[in-house]
Amino acid sequence: MTLSKIDLLNKKFSKSLFGYSKSEVDQLMIELAEVLGATADDKKQLMKKIERRDSSIREFRQREETLRDTLMTTQRMIDDLKATARKEAELIINEAHSRAEVILQQAHNRLAQIHEDINELKRQRTRFEVELKAVLESHLKTLEISNPELEKVEAIEAKLKFFKKAK
Repeated sequence: MTLSKIDLLNKKFSKSLFGYSKSEVDQLMIELAEVLGATADDKKQLMKKIERRDSSIREFRQREETLRDTLMTTQRMIDDLKATARKEAELIINEAHSRAEVILQQAHNRLAQIHEDINELKRQRTRFEVELKAVLESHLKTLEISNPELEKVEAIEAKLKFFKKAK
């Protein structure tokens, strides 16, 4: 039997010679003790349940905080990795541009050198042609100058042949 506060307040004891009936008061005390004991047990169980739930809530909050920290750390790591990768990519691209510029400059220099070599060879050819022409003209002049003398020599040889035949 459960007793409520109203039941207790409305409980009427019969009067006996020395006051209230001892058996009724004792019976009420037993019932009150049982109700109070049950209430205390219920309270203990509820408190344990509350403690377990509070503990679970704390654990979940701690897990949530740990997960949040982990997510934030992971996001920072991802951001750092992206930034590092971006910087490395920029360095690689800059290095490639620098190398390309060096190679291009070397190619331009080599092309300029080849053009210079070609021009030098053309100058040498022209100089050689001029010198060869001068030598040839000199030899031709020598031959032309020698030609009248050659004619004299040939005339003398012809006369000698003629005299040899005549003999």
